[in-house]
Amino acid sequence: FGVAPALVAFTWGLDSLGQAGWVATFIYMACAALRLARFNTKGDNKTFTGLASPAAAAIIACMVWAWTDFGLGVPSTSAAVSMGFVVVALGLLMVSNFIYFSPKVLELKGRVPFITLVAAVLVFAVLFLDPPRVLLLIALVYAASGPVQHVWRRWRKRRRRRAADESQ
Repeated sequence: FGVAPALVAFTWGLDSLGQAGWVATFIYMACAALRLARFNTKGDNKTFTGLASPAAAAIIACMVWAWTDFGLGVPSTSAAVSMGFVVVALGLLMVSNFIYFSPKVLELKGRVPFITLVAAVLVFAVLFLDPPRVLLLIALVYAASGPVQHVWRRWRKRRRRRAADESQ
């Protein structure tokens, strides 16, 4: 989840950026290695600190897949620069202190409620409508969830602090 996505992005279009493409690729790979080292030292299964590397890899893979699926051909310089920013941002999100939900906490053993099966069928139906873009959207929402939750928590904390100061 570190080297392969970086090389996919590089061969897709970051190579056209020369040294900057190499730097973006290296940042992603180095951050993925640091993310793996952090993951191996943490014991909590309920959350991840930093974006999980499979989610980051999914964003890169789905971006390239969607580009290819649209038949857009060789990426322009602006598309390659955009991918470079995305690759660097994903690398930095992997080593960030943002808290992400861990899907490991979902209990799927034992008896599963009928509504869960209906929901699973609906999820697959939506996914099959347009796999590259639906998967990309899911991965992007997950990647944004960490920073959004962080901002939300800070906002609520400030609001509580102001309310406590006003009541005194």
